[in-house]
Amino acid sequence: MYHKNTNKDILTALVTAGLGAGIVTSFAVSQGQHPLFALTITGIAALSAVLIERSGLI
Repeated sequence: MYHKNTNKDILTALVTAGLGAGIVTSFAVSQGQHPLFALTITGIAALSAVLIERSGLI
């Protein structure tokens, strides 16, 4: 009844994580951070979130 759905779409998880990290990144760019550095942070955060989700830690 409460089993976790292990067949989640990885693309959906990546997009959701990227959007969440992108909000924080947008704020960082508005405060003067270099855009390429901000995009790198967004990518790392999104990838980390997907890997953590796929490994079952969350």
